[in-house]
Amino acid sequence: MATSISQVRRWSALATALVLLSLVLAACGGGSSDNSSTSSASTSSSSSGGGAATQSQSSQASSGGGAGTTLDISATESGGLGFSKRALTARAGTVTIRLSNGSEDSLPHAVAIEGNGVDKDGATVQPGGTSTVTVRLKPGRYTFYCPVDGHEGAGMKGTLTVS
Repeated sequence: MATSISQVRRWSALATALVLLSLVLAACGGGSSDNSSTSSASTSSSSSGGGAATQSQSSQASSGGGAGTTLDISATESGGLGFSKRALTARAGTVTIRLSNGSEDSLPHAVAIEGNGVDKDGATVQPGGTSTVTVRLKPGRYTFYCPVDGHEGAGMKGTLTVS
């Protein structure tokens, strides 16, 4: 049992370190030598409680020179099915939602985005896994949800506002 707890702590520490590293890299911005102006696709949201490791949102530039937004959420099962956040925001363009299905969870989960002609599902993953969905979005309101049968109806859904 001690090995299992040790492994969970190790993975949690690694996940926290990776999130912090991505935030530092995003904050550093581009150091390019060209004089073109770039727009960061930074995001903000309000969250109540929870660890920063599973609730961070970061911006990452794609190799094509444009900006993309990555939004991190986690599945929650205690007190009913849900996500760590019920509302997300992003700028128009390539948006990725990354769902962490914690090893303490007992059910498989996934993440999907729907609305304004978009309907795309990420892979269903077991506890300890990560489901990712990436789509190009126009301004508007979208629904993100867990496409596993019965999970959306049980509360695993939220609103993504793209401006």
